[in-house]
Amino acid sequence: MQKYSLDAQAREHLERALAGSAGRSAATVYGGHEHTLRQTIIALRTGTELSDHENPGEATILVLRGRVELIDATTSWTGRQGDLLVVPQRRHRLSAHEDSVVLLTVAKVAPAPADVR
Repeated sequence: MQKYSLDAQAREHLERALAGSAGRSAATVYGGHEHTLRQTIIALRTGTELSDHENPGEATILVLRGRVELIDATTSWTGRQGDLLVVPQRRHRLSAHEDSVVLLTVAKVAPAPADVR
């Protein structure tokens, strides 16, 4: 069994995001490319954004601190501390309206097997 302090990691990564020129900091908390499930803590300074990208599988964003906006081509959702946002299955971006930390959880969807004949 392993235990992680999300509060300590949120504090650490927010400090890094505020001090760094990119305005963000992230690290995988659990899982990775070799696993189906991956959880990543992401800290964003106010005004920083993760630009448009595809969703590699089923995903959620748990807002640990601050206020963020999840935006796709037609809709946006605002999340505050304690909110869980379901990431759309299409291109989207994440914008920080305050200094923020989120926990991104992704369960990668395996591609459908090719039709072999």
